[in-house]
Amino acid sequence: MQLYTYFRSSASYRVRIALHLKGLPFESVPVHLLKDGGAQHAPAYQHINPAKLVPALIDDGHAVTQSMAIMEYLDETHPDQPLMPRDALGRARVRALAQAIACEIHPLNNLRVLQYLEHDLKLDEATRATWYRHWITLGFTAIEAILANNSATGVFCHGDTPGLADCCLIPQIANSRRFQTPLEAFPTILRIEEACLALPAFQNAAPQVQPDAE
Repeated sequence: MQLYTYFRSSASYRVRIALHLKGLPFESVPVHLLKDGGAQHAPAYQHINPAKLVPALIDDGHAVTQSMAIMEYLDETHPDQPLMPRDALGRARVRALAQAIACEIHPLNNLRVLQYLEHDLKLDEATRATWYRHWITLGFTAIEAILANNSATGVFCHGDTPGLADCCLIPQIANSRRFQTPLEAFPTILRIEEACLALPAFQNAAPQVQPDAE
């Protein structure tokens, strides 16, 4: 398997965690999102992913895009070390937590949105950072409420085994720290982060240890 990735991309980070949790070997193919206008815009990469986004997974010659779809694909094709619970209610809860990040927080703070705010709307760096922190805080407030004092929450977001929701949560926390978002109001999120970061799968997926890290 090949994973087209960028070290700082949180969507790529999610998939790297999932691959490592499942113990699946893969080749990282860096796609620099900033250098020379962004390698994701090159025709060769657009052939792989017309959306011009990372990640993209190549498995047996087939391209799979969108991090959520990739992770569920991996769970279906490699069921060992499952990322999803067995019960329907548990799967719905995990998907809700994951989508609260992947569909609510992340799209508003993605690179192309930040570039639009900068280049088209002419917003300065401080204003863009305020935008970024606002959406993380709003999203994390809801996620903390879902996680806190809920019997389905264990060591990790759902139970005592890391899964799909944790794959999404940890990269979003990393982004929040990059933009100096206060996190003191989210003790359950921080507790889960500590548990995740103690595991090799999360350590090996971290941005700073990727081949293209800067």
